[in-house]
Amino acid sequence: MLFSPRLLSYTILITLLTIHGSNSQQTYVHNRQLDCENAYDTALGYTCTSASTPSCQSYLTFRSQPPAYNTPDAIAALLDSNPNDITSLNEFSSNSAIIPADTVVLVPISDCSCVGNRFYQHNSSYSIRFRNETYFSLANNTFEGLTTCQAMISQNSLDYRNLAIGDNVTIPLRCACPTANQTAAGIRYLATYLITWGDTIEYMSQIFGNVGGQRILDANELNATDVVFPFTPILIPLTTRPTKINASVAPAPPPSSPTIPVTPDTGGSSSNTGVFVGVGIGVGLLVLVLVSGVLFWFFRRRKSQQKHTYNLPPAKKSPNSMEITPESNSWSISAEGLRIAIESLTVYKYEELLKATGDFSEENRVKGSVYKGIFNGDLAAVKIMKGDVSGEINILQQINHSNIIRLSGFCLHQGNTYLVYEFADNGSLSDWLHSSFKSMKYDMVLEWKQRVQIAHDVADALNYLHNFVNPPYIHKNLKSSNVLLDGNMRGKITNFGLGRSMDDNGDGELQLTRHVVGTFGYMPPEYIENGLITPKMDVFALGVLISELLSGKEAATRPNEDEKDKDEVVVQQGQLSELIKEVVKGENVRDKLAEFMDGSLRDEYPVELAYSMAELASKCVAADLNDRPSVAEVFVTLSKILSSSLDWDPSDELEHSRSLSHGR
Repeated sequence: MLFSPRLLSYTILITLLTIHGSNSQQTYVHNRQLDCENAYDTALGYTCTSASTPSCQSYLTFRSQPPAYNTPDAIAALLDSNPNDITSLNEFSSNSAIIPADTVVLVPISDCSCVGNRFYQHNSSYSIRFRNETYFSLANNTFEGLTTCQAMISQNSLDYRNLAIGDNVTIPLRCACPTANQTAAGIRYLATYLITWGDTIEYMSQIFGNVGGQRILDANELNATDVVFPFTPILIPLTTRPTKINASVAPAPPPSSPTIPVTPDTGGSSSNTGVFVGVGIGVGLLVLVLVSGVLFWFFRRRKSQQKHTYNLPPAKKSPNSMEITPESNSWSISAEGLRIAIESLTVYKYEELLKATGDFSEENRVKGSVYKGIFNGDLAAVKIMKGDVSGEINILQQINHSNIIRLSGFCLHQGNTYLVYEFADNGSLSDWLHSSFKSMKYDMVLEWKQRVQIAHDVADALNYLHNFVNPPYIHKNLKSSNVLLDGNMRGKITNFGLGRSMDDNGDGELQLTRHVVGTFGYMPPEYIENGLITPKMDVFALGVLISELLSGKEAATRPNEDEKDKDEVVVQQGQLSELIKEVVKGENVRDKLAEFMDGSLRDEYPVELAYSMAELASKCVAADLNDRPSVAEVFVTLSKILSSSLDWDPSDELEHSRSLSHGR
């Protein structure tokens, strides 16, 4: 187990010693890279002076990250290096060779330069790919500590709280050139190496060809008794050009209790120091918790200034002006929540995940970053997550419901989080309903009773979240792709990354956000226009989901370029929430319903019950949230429809449907 409460309490007592080293080069960053609000010099980069070399050849290290960054070509593109140099230096077979996960790759950098007479750096660039990416997640996850959020903030004009997909970001990578004293001592190059669990002075010295423990300490202004932290960079001084990392050197296992460091020898040979990471683990966690707590307080204070009531003035906003951006409090983490998670969930080793998923092979990829795995003979789903996911962990480890996907364990590795869930044999609801997602595996048709049962299952889960969990939760991201189907075709909601506690604001008042996060077609108007968050936004999404089950249609069709300048009514015609309202109002209801229903049902459904479901869905997607039923009311209504559907006989349909031809 990586984070031990006993280790945390012990390390709180550790005091860092004053650091000093002869022929020193750079100050070690400690854990300052986690505090994005403060621009510490050590977090901004390695310092350079007028006496320093203005530019030089340098080296970075990068651990292979399947499936995105596990070839020389992919790593070179990420770090703005030459793939041929990476392939040659590391003795790979080709630029497209698949590199095993976690392999330490040497990356040559020919232009490590002193920028503004202040800091050495090598610039790369990155285009934002995901909605939840932040400078913090990019620095610590994607780029593995080779940059910091502070350095990115200082060199990019974009607001780090409002990054959008497609934004181009400059990435100042940490590199350094030798000082005059180091050059005189025969040091020609410096390599930036990311510390991880179990690393020692001896190990780092050996994998770089026995460069000497004391030299490593001096290069980073460290003493043998100082504490360093996992997932932080350290400089390795080199007297010759490096060669392939010596992977045969076995790192020491993470200690179960703090290690008493041994002062290394002062010569050029490596030491026996069992220093650094074993002692620093708890302190690293402590700093992360404290820093994140400050950030959580900061963003929570901002939100508390935006409280309002249900009677909001209408916002004059185009339906196409919606911004899909990450929520500002995505960094918050609870020390208590993490402790409970560790005590209540299985903590997996990364090697166990590799074995279970076949090294995250394409054969075991379910979709996106989700892989099928086998643990002790049982199937499970392993999801690779970027950034902080403690919110989802803290929600799922507190709830227990048959219609909510179960989180069984997790793994923290190289800044990524791997969540292990129960496996849903039949994929997502969207796979079954929509032709654009269907595959040969899901070529069967959902029958009427199955559709009603799935709607009932989802309503049951939401009713549990809203009314039987303390504190209650809003899912905030309900959609057909987030409803999974087990072997019995029972629905289970998943993906709680956007989940919000109803007590987040502390006093029961309404919640507002300036950052609209969600999927087009499922978000209610009060959320899109004013950022208002209430349980009724889950009810709206449930109404859309019921409409999908009835029609087989997708929640929304994105407006094309020709429609973007038209009025809102025309644009909304592609939204299922508007179509369902047209079905149940006015005349010719039977004909409109028949046209709306999924053709794959082949009229094998009870028309009267289908109308009742359509009417319920229409109420759920009412424009005014006060006109929508509560999820408890929806659940009761669906329970009645399900009970009647289970007794329904297709041969009786003619008689059951006659009422629609009279009085409607």
